[in-house]
Amino acid sequence: MAAHSPVMREVRAAAERGVPILGVCNGFQILVEAHLLPGALLRNAALKFSCKRVTLKVETSNSPFLRRYNAGEQIVIPSAHGEGNYFAAPDVVKQLEDDDRVAFRYAHSHNGSVKDIAGILSANRRVLGMMPHPEDAIEELTGGTDGKRLFESIVEAVAQ
Repeated sequence: MAAHSPVMREVRAAAERGVPILGVCNGFQILVEAHLLPGALLRNAALKFSCKRVTLKVETSNSPFLRRYNAGEQIVIPSAHGEGNYFAAPDVVKQLEDDDRVAFRYAHSHNGSVKDIAGILSANRRVLGMMPHPEDAIEELTGGTDGKRLFESIVEAVAQ
């Protein structure tokens, strides 16, 4: 329902202008439902809420969100969701892969996501949707800083 709220007109307009847009967890669901990103998010394969730290493989650094990461790098980010099982038709997944638009994959099967996809980018690479929570990995005191570089990347991109 949130994808149909009046504010989404502004979000779509911002996306068309190339404003970086990040959707985490439920935000990813909204971006998919609003057709700003392809696919769907389904109930986790185990039909249970999952809350744990997950290892992600960074698939690309070719995005304003990912500049401070290296493709192939593994990072640890908290994840908490019941409906984070990314699904898309095989041709859509192939297109995402061919276009280097898979941002993150789970290093170990986590929730049933097709090809372990944890995050994807829009065609212009300025919209990122991901299920894990980088905002919960920005301070060593609370368990790690692997998410901090995502936000530093955004600040860098906006400052240019």
